[in-house]
Amino acid sequence: MTKKFHILLIAALVAVSSAFGASVRVSVSPQRGKNRIDVGDLFYLTIEVADITAAPQKPDNAGGAKLVYFDRTREESGFSSINGVTTRSYAATYTATMRATKEGSYTYGPVTVGGVKSNQVRYNIGAASASPSPTAPSSQAGNSPDSSDDSDKPKYIGKGDGNLFLRASVSSSTAYEQQALVYTVKLYTTYDAIKFVGATAAPKFDGFVIEESKDISSSLSFETYQGKTYATAVIARYIIFPQMTGNLKVTGNNYTIAVDRREYYHDSFFGNMSFSTPLQLNVSPNDLVVNVKELPAPKPADFSGAVGRFRLTSDLAGSQFKTNQAASIVYTLTGTGNIKYVQMPDLSAQYPPEIEVYTPTAKQDVKVGTTSVSGSVTFDYSFMPLEEGSFRIPDVKLVYFDPESGKYETTVAKGYSIQVGKGSASGENADKTRVKFDSRLQKVDLAALSVEGRPYIHSIFYWLWFILPVVMLVAAVIIYRRYVSLHADMASFNSRRADRTARRRLKKAAAAMKKGDADRFYDELLVALWGYLGDKLKMPTSELMRDNVRQVLSSRNVSDEVSDTFIGIIDDAEFAKYSSAGSKDNLGNAYAEATRIINRLENEFKN
Repeated sequence: MTKKFHILLIAALVAVSSAFGASVRVSVSPQRGKNRIDVGDLFYLTIEVADITAAPQKPDNAGGAKLVYFDRTREESGFSSINGVTTRSYAATYTATMRATKEGSYTYGPVTVGGVKSNQVRYNIGAASASPSPTAPSSQAGNSPDSSDDSDKPKYIGKGDGNLFLRASVSSSTAYEQQALVYTVKLYTTYDAIKFVGATAAPKFDGFVIEESKDISSSLSFETYQGKTYATAVIARYIIFPQMTGNLKVTGNNYTIAVDRREYYHDSFFGNMSFSTPLQLNVSPNDLVVNVKELPAPKPADFSGAVGRFRLTSDLAGSQFKTNQAASIVYTLTGTGNIKYVQMPDLSAQYPPEIEVYTPTAKQDVKVGTTSVSGSVTFDYSFMPLEEGSFRIPDVKLVYFDPESGKYETTVAKGYSIQVGKGSASGENADKTRVKFDSRLQKVDLAALSVEGRPYIHSIFYWLWFILPVVMLVAAVIIYRRYVSLHADMASFNSRRADRTARRRLKKAAAAMKKGDADRFYDELLVALWGYLGDKLKMPTSELMRDNVRQVLSSRNVSDEVSDTFIGIIDDAEFAKYSSAGSKDNLGNAYAEATRIINRLENEFKN
């Protein structure tokens, strides 16, 4: 009797659950860590589907927001068989990541999926809040890195929560002037996937000359930091050369990083399961200070300014030369350090006066590596012997400073003995070899002579030889002063040419679009958009951040709608480069939007 009762109870439950049938439910939630939605924030529209195999459409028409990412974040199904009757249940959750673009109250829904309508949800979008200040990550069992302002600790901006941060380091905190140092920015993360890493500004190197190294990480490695294991990658590396003494500061730049955050839940049928949601973070590395020491005194009188390790060699083809015929001697400087900025000594003061030396042609073959700048620079000197005889091309010394030994060192390129024979005449010798001519008087036709005639000085052509050069000189001075005036302020010059420059860059994006190269397309598109705004607003690259851009555009009477559209296109392009939104099908729309927003901004500036 008990067994029959259980069977009847289960059948009744199945019948009750079947009575509900298919359903669609829509909900809205702000981003993690916030209880409201503001302009510029990400928020989530969640569509839960039960017993419907069809998928909902992308919520492109959500009020006051733009779609950033849309994907199925959860799916589950099950089967049950009672008294030979098999039933199947299915449920799926679709999450749309939206970016709030306009303040106001909005509704979304109902959504129709497989003929079933959902509920309608209401949400409010508030005014954009100020940029969040650096905050410490939440403590997790004592393993979270410290977020204090110490120079060797990570700093968090925006949504840094202990699962992702950047650390900047320099190869040495003390150095000499011109000594090569390595500045490295390393990413630490515990998130499952890194979708996008983009610098919103360049780091500030006060008092340094920099060379950017392309030797960065192409894949993640693992490292334990303060007792916690992170996936790491070097995302930026620079070789920097201090140009002055004292404490020089390196200010870390801001990065926008898109990741997948995995969240776990318990399913009654499948047990523990997980799904990932997109998350965007704004993070910056810590600042650094380098103590730069002055080069030891006294400096040698012939010090070349080279700091590093170098070797100078020479090469002369042959030892027999002729007067007034050009020849060539090549000096090659190899080594590591500030090799690109080394100057050769003045050879005209060292060579014999009978040998004329000309300005060299320099050719660089230099590589920016992981620890320094190395390679070679060749100096091709042309020279010309002026007199016959035996001469000595002297040894050439180059004095450099070796930071490892802390001493001034000298490298010597060997000299040569040459023989100069008689060559073709030129210069003063040409006067001695002029061909003599017959000095006998020629007959003069007296009838052709005339005592009458107008002096040439009275003709207009004579005076034109004086007037035309003066007129041309005055015109040249006026044109030159006009040119200098137009180009004196390069920022204004670039601002006037911003539209033309942006369209030239967009042509490169169009070429990449025709080839189907999405990565290069988005790179060129972002360069065109940021470059146009930087040139038009006369803003340096280091200040091209979203909040600064909004303020400057507002001060130039550009409407908020145009500003929001421009920032939205930038966000879409940055995100699309490393997400499914960056497929080849969307390139045309992205290109058209970029072209339209530049035209609209150009009209706004003219008004």
